[in-house]
Amino acid sequence: MQFLKKQLIPLLVVLVPGLLGAEEKSPLSEPPAGLGFVELFNGKDLTNWVDVNTSPETWSVKDGLLVCTGRPIGVMRSTRMYENFILVIEWRHMEAGGNSGVFLWSDAKPEGNRLPRGMEVQMLELQWPYIHAQANGQPRHLGYVSGELFGAGGMKAIPENPRGRRSMSYEMRCRGKGEWNRYVVVAVDGTVKLAINGKFVNGIREADGRKGFLCLEAEGAEIHFRRVSIMELPSGRAEELGMVLGEALGKKK
Repeated sequence: MQFLKKQLIPLLVVLVPGLLGAEEKSPLSEPPAGLGFVELFNGKDLTNWVDVNTSPETWSVKDGLLVCTGRPIGVMRSTRMYENFILVIEWRHMEAGGNSGVFLWSDAKPEGNRLPRGMEVQMLELQWPYIHAQANGQPRHLGYVSGELFGAGGMKAIPENPRGRRSMSYEMRCRGKGEWNRYVVVAVDGTVKLAINGKFVNGIREADGRKGFLCLEAEGAEIHFRRVSIMELPSGRAEELGMVLGEALGKKK
């Protein structure tokens, strides 16, 4: 946690005006110069991304946007693994009740439901709770909103605002179908902090996975991305944690 206190918080003070303060209808402004952001989506093609278990038709680039059809369910991953970083991602759902997300520290090895292990930062269109509840003959899921953080595929972590194993956003800040949303994700040594459209509203800590791929998720509905930017931060405890887990697993054999 010393890194968070001594280096990350002052860094965020510098970054917040440029990264969090977007106008509702304007494109994302350039990150402050000299901070080392890299664009993982170049607006032209799928360079920096590898399909894992979707299809050639699932992901495409149209008019400078990264377009996901949502079908089949699955992910594509970054070509590289990342450990500590700040991720800026802008997205919009094109269907009422759309579902998607970005996985952090993922192994990119889907099993069962076609989604991999990783820390999911959820992206839900605002009508999802109503549509899902109606389809299942249930009351509206009042607590199930966009911006939840949770370990998927067996990843474990401690939620900041618990709803079961998930951490629920303290405030609903996402916009609906056809409107752009901006997530700023700070991921350091197993801790994730999420800002939605200009305000930090969620967090989760002590994840048992701290290094891996980024995965963009296709989960049944069309979603667009117009920016995926990352700034890598100094490495932390991922290798140390991996050694401890490796030793523990070795003793069990």
